[in-house]
Amino acid sequence: VHPNVSQGCQGGCATCSDYNGCLSCKPRLFFVLERIGMKQIGVCLSSCPSGYYGTRYPDINKCAKCKADCDTCFTRNFCTKCKSGFYLYSGKCLEKCPDGLEANNHTMECTSIVHCEASEWSPWSPCTKKGKTCGFKRGNEVRVREIVQHPSARGNPCPATSESRKCIVQRKRCQKEGKGKKNREEKRRKSSKDESKETRQESKGRAARRQNREQRENNNKTQPKKRKAPNKEQNLAPTDTAH
Repeated sequence: VHPNVSQGCQGGCATCSDYNGCLSCKPRLFFVLERIGMKQIGVCLSSCPSGYYGTRYPDINKCAKCKADCDTCFTRNFCTKCKSGFYLYSGKCLEKCPDGLEANNHTMECTSIVHCEASEWSPWSPCTKKGKTCGFKRGNEVRVREIVQHPSARGNPCPATSESRKCIVQRKRCQKEGKGKKNREEKRRKSSKDESKETRQESKGRAARRQNREQRENNNKTQPKKRKAPNKEQNLAPTDTAH
């Protein structure tokens, strides 16, 4: 072993140097060179830092730098996150997105353009004027629809969600609320009164029929029974025809 190489290293180093830091790492750790001023020292990490990607070899695991425009990457040619001012698309960092795509400033990616989508129109509403459905001849009716998909930044804007058109109805007078309520109450009272009158008449009829029946029964009880007239032939005394 070289005199500058130590076997009792700290921080995951398998071998190290007082001047260069880690020279090799323990199994499964990644070796990476960090710059401190004009000097580079070796360190051993469980995962590669931002801007680096890991490669594993039989003798050593290394962290290699991503491309200059890439913040994090899977390999040197496949970026997973771009630096500021670039947009990620298919593993590459671009200053401008391809045709048919738009830049998403929130995710810093090139995404598909989304156009607005609206539902079908609802049926036309009843013809109204100033919130009323009576007391006029010409009014308006409306229909509405909902937005089911909002557009992206470069997508087609949403259409109108309501429409109005003129309408004509057969003119009719508006019934006053108080008068209508009064008429309904009068009808209820009249109906109740008629029902009570019919009930009383039926009761009187039943009472009269019962009274007549009872009167006939009393008359039959008090009237003497008629006796049968005697048979004239039976009352005649026998006559002696022999003198």
